[in-house]
Amino acid sequence: MIDRSGLAGFLRNRREALQPEDVGLPRGQRRRTSGLRREEVASLCNMSSDYYSRLERERGPQPSQQMLASIAQGLHLSIDERDHLFRLAGHNPPPRGTSSDHINPGLLRILDRLIDTPAEIVTEIGETLRQTPMGVALTGDTTQFTGPARSSCYRWFTDPTARNLYAPEEHAFLTRMYASGLREFATLRGPDSKAAHLTSLLLECSDEFRRAWDNHEIGIRPHDVKHLIHPEVGALELNCQRLIDPGCAHSLMVYTATPGSESYERLQVLAVIGTQSLRSGGA
Repeated sequence: MIDRSGLAGFLRNRREALQPEDVGLPRGQRRRTSGLRREEVASLCNMSSDYYSRLERERGPQPSQQMLASIAQGLHLSIDERDHLFRLAGHNPPPRGTSSDHINPGLLRILDRLIDTPAEIVTEIGETLRQTPMGVALTGDTTQFTGPARSSCYRWFTDPTARNLYAPEEHAFLTRMYASGLREFATLRGPDSKAAHLTSLLLECSDEFRRAWDNHEIGIRPHDVKHLIHPEVGALELNCQRLIDPGCAHSLMVYTATPGSESYERLQVLAVIGTQSLRSGGA
């Protein structure tokens, strides 16, 4: 049963404890509230301001588990706070551990400060959970996929357009890397894991994956330097730094170019193009 009073009080407390800079928002000159505004939280949670406001006023329908997960991320809740939120709303909390999509608030705070840098948070099987605006400009919105296609590994073997972003000379290596990584995580997480499920699907539908899988390669790690082909700015040579949260097997991936290089200049152009696309409502 939903605890409307407890839920409303908890949401107000968490909202008022957050400052705009904590979530990558500008403070502005005329701010009177001590924390975030309701409409700011609603935007962070991808919901209407009216819906969120009704929750804080002890009104409205019982929020779904999907809605609660969005609120937990928007308010940068810890895993314990997330579970508490679910219980207040009358739901059992989602599972913890490596299968969880809930991002550690510390990792989110780092991502929120990388507005002018391509960065993303991904799961161990390549599901994109969050991107910076520059991350979207670089790779497209990879959070939009559903089902098995959420995994970049699955898309690599089933969607030919997934390879367009990578230089052709990288393709053979990436095929081996994806098969190796999926084998590692399917073994590590067990037969009921997402990795094992993806393996079964790919063995059924992809001849290329079956050939790579039959080689039994393990331990092939991503290159530190990525060679990409962006449709608007051309070839990019980017360094990729990875920060891993071992508690939930999420990685923060940050892409940078050497200052003064041609790739660095092209990233500056991409920053302008990306900003213009966002302002005009582009993809």
